[in-house]
Amino acid sequence: MTTQLPRGDTRARILDVALELFAEHGYEKTSLREIADRLGVTKAALYYHFRTKEDILAGIVDSMSAPMEEAIAWGEQQAYSPAVRDEIIRRFAEGMADRQRLLRFFHENQPTIRELSVGTRFKDRMIALTRLMQGPDATFEDRVRSTMALMAINITQFIGDAYSEEPDAEAPDPETRRATALRVALDIAETIGKPRSE
Repeated sequence: MTTQLPRGDTRARILDVALELFAEHGYEKTSLREIADRLGVTKAALYYHFRTKEDILAGIVDSMSAPMEEAIAWGEQQAYSPAVRDEIIRRFAEGMADRQRLLRFFHENQPTIRELSVGTRFKDRMIALTRLMQGPDATFEDRVRSTMALMAINITQFIGDAYSEEPDAEAPDPETRRATALRVALDIAETIGKPRSE
């Protein structure tokens, strides 16, 4: 029998359960009914917090985007310098460290997310963050390097998972993944604004 959400339960619990189901079945194949059933509540209780499945997805995107928003807000208050660029990367990496499940969901549901308004919002945040990393008079190559530096943070988890599937390979622990991602991102960022030697 389903009940109303307990007072102590929050939107965060709904987002967490929805993310589990989206990861298991995909966004398109998950219904609000399934989310309510997994939570053990009525659809009416779910509607109190989120009217549509896209509203839930927007909540998930907002949760994932929080470290980006914080890094953007901090970066906008600073004068550009390589030290500021590197600190933006560190803040982004720290904020994304516990969001690997969200990153996996984004990776596996890219076509759907791209078609929804939440996908545009997430892309806009990424663009804002990379602009803060580029400095004045950025070239196209600087833009690519800025984006790649941030992507290094995000894709390290997937590379670690793939590596662990190889015979006789031991998956790197979470701390090793985080440290490696940050080191590689900073190495890429180091080349921003520097002419490439022929």
